[in-house]
Amino acid sequence: MTRTLTILIYVLAFLTLPANAQSGFRVMSYNVENLFDTEDNPDKNDNDFLPSGNHHWTRGRYYHKLQQVAKVISAAGEWDTPALIALCEVENDSVLTHLLYRTPLKLQQYRYCMTHGSDIRGINSALLYQRDRFGYIGHKEHPVIFTHKKHKQTRNILHVWGKVITSDTLDVFVCHLPSRYGGEKESEADRFDAARTVRELCDSLLRIRTNLQILIMGDFNDTPENTSITQILAAEKITTRTEANKLYNLFADPHVLNHPGTHKYQGEWNQLDHIIVSGNLLDKNSTMHVAPGSNRIFIPPFLLTEDKTWHGKRPFRTYYGFKYEGGYSDHLPIITDFLLSLPDKDLN
Repeated sequence: MTRTLTILIYVLAFLTLPANAQSGFRVMSYNVENLFDTEDNPDKNDNDFLPSGNHHWTRGRYYHKLQQVAKVISAAGEWDTPALIALCEVENDSVLTHLLYRTPLKLQQYRYCMTHGSDIRGINSALLYQRDRFGYIGHKEHPVIFTHKKHKQTRNILHVWGKVITSDTLDVFVCHLPSRYGGEKESEADRFDAARTVRELCDSLLRIRTNLQILIMGDFNDTPENTSITQILAAEKITTRTEANKLYNLFADPHVLNHPGTHKYQGEWNQLDHIIVSGNLLDKNSTMHVAPGSNRIFIPPFLLTEDKTWHGKRPFRTYYGFKYEGGYSDHLPIITDFLLSLPDKDLN
């Protein structure tokens, strides 16, 4: 019954648009940094985020965090909240249910899909979608296959597919690649394996989709120049000529971005969060395509605070070390707009 109602809403939305209509479709990617509830999961190492843990993670702090995340999402939408939102570092279904139904986001009618992977801390990735703008068809999570560390555990890759208002199928991947903990070079092979997993999933879609439209979002823990992105995932910088089935990183060119990065470590900003698309989503003749110049880091003043250690500004975090700040995250969100054009309707 629920699925039938969802499809009916979707069809009605389609029918009410005029011929040659063009609508906006904003997507957002945001690592919300440790969105844990206050309940102990005995199978995961979530002890730091318990009332008795090192962070003294109380119910009040948890609900404040939910409101802060909702504030960022609402502000990023400007006149309308994003149609799709990739979230990294969410613990479980409870935190997403609370986020969507115990904050102002309850008015936006979001639904979600998420991973339930083997990360030792219990953090997962999720996709929020507005069901009247993204007609959900299915989702699946894929474990990363490690070549050297057979028993390593990390976040699974989330694959969600559905119909947009143009009737095109959009394949969405949400990724949170292994961290740089222990050193960038020392952990590099782990990100190679994760990027290879995503690449193989994309290649498999090439064999079954007639008009492949891929959207990859998340925290890659690597910059646009790193091998995991440029060679293994093979996400290129946008040039004047693009190819339909190649991947392109919308955040690869620092000269067109409005900020030097999404994450600051020891005084240096790095672009670790990315939105990557297949080439046909860059074709202005496609019924769904990237709005030129819409790729940007979302940096309203409230997301930044004074960096007293390294100078300048830094992300306003929930915790800075073990000091509670009551902010948002150690990452800044990124957003991109798409334009969706309906074909001419036969009025005869």
